[in-house]
Amino acid sequence: MVAGLDLSGRITAQPLTAARFAAFGDVLEVAGAPDKLINQGLCGRHHDRATLDFGPEGRAGISLFDAEPRALPLRLDMVERHPEGSQAFIPMGGDPFLVVVAPDDAGRPGRPEAFLTAPGQAVNYHRNTWHGVLTPLHAPGLFAVVDRIGSTPNLEEHWFDTPYEVVAP
Repeated sequence: MVAGLDLSGRITAQPLTAARFAAFGDVLEVAGAPDKLINQGLCGRHHDRATLDFGPEGRAGISLFDAEPRALPLRLDMVERHPEGSQAFIPMGGDPFLVVVAPDDAGRPGRPEAFLTAPGQAVNYHRNTWHGVLTPLHAPGLFAVVDRIGSTPNLEEHWFDTPYEVVAP
């Protein structure tokens, strides 16, 4: 087995950690002491936790997504990427969700990896990172999404010839 993928095309979802996810983006979570205390000392600010990138012709936008929950095992037949900007998914509930990413291999996705978030975690995909679609595992699938708003194309999809199967650990 290689990084959660066995030779049959089955991907075992791993717990999401900043170290495991660093090549693909940022894990957003409250961990450790806050960078500073604000609001009369009643609020810890964990400052500047994501590398947001909206390209030269884009701007930041916040959208709300309402996604249908899915279940594991999951058939993974497509990934996408956004060449013009980063994309952050911030759950508006406390439930974990599935994160799928793949390294770039000469303009195509390499072997996918899958992660399960812990409650309170969010992700920010770096610009041009291959990733699966939003995959909540519980209702409601409400997310705030911070991504690029602009007039140039910013979506590329790749459909796998042979789908993968993502399974729980």
